Amino acid sequence: MTNGRIPELITAALERMARLLKRPRGPAHLRTGSKGEDAAFYFLRRQGYTMVARNWRCRARKGELDLVGWDGGTLCFIEVKTRSERGLVAAEIAVDREKQKELRGMAAEFMRKQRPRPPSRFDVVSVYVIAGAAPQIELFKDAFSWRSMSGKRRS
Repeated sequence: MTNGRIPELITAALERMARLLKRPRGPAHLRTGSKGEDAAFYFLRRQGYTMVARNWRCRARKGELDLVGWDGGTLCFIEVKTRSERGLVAAEIAVDREKQKELRGMAAEFMRKQRPRPPSRFDVVSVYVIAGAAPQIELFKDAFSWRSMSGKRRS
C-alpha cells in the first residue's frame, strides 16, 4: 500500500464510522457532493496533481472553487460535479455558461495573489457515487477557457 492511499483509507473509515453512529451531516445532496469532492481530490492526487485548496472562498465574490491544484506547472481550477445515478444528462453539463462565469470570477480573485501569474486552466471532474460501487470518475482537462462563454469541445 502506498502512502498516497493512507489518507483516502482513513477518510473512508471515518465516514463508515459516522454512518454506524447514524449521525448524518446535512441534507443527502450535500453529503453526496462531499463524497464526490473527496473522491475527486484523491483521484487527482493519484493523477499527479498537487492540491493547494479545497472549497476556496473569498469575501469579494459569491461562490466557491471546489478544488485548486497544480498539474505540473499549470494552476488548475477544478469544478466537481457529483451525481448519485447516471441520468440522461451527464454531470459535467451542469457547468453551464453562468457557472463558468462564476468560476472565472472566483479564479481571478485567487490569481490576484499569484506573482508572477502562472499558466492556468479550468478542469471539470464528473463523479458518480452509486451505492454498492466504487465511484466512477471522469476528468475533463481544459474544459473551458478564460475567454470563451461556451465550453470547449470535450473529447
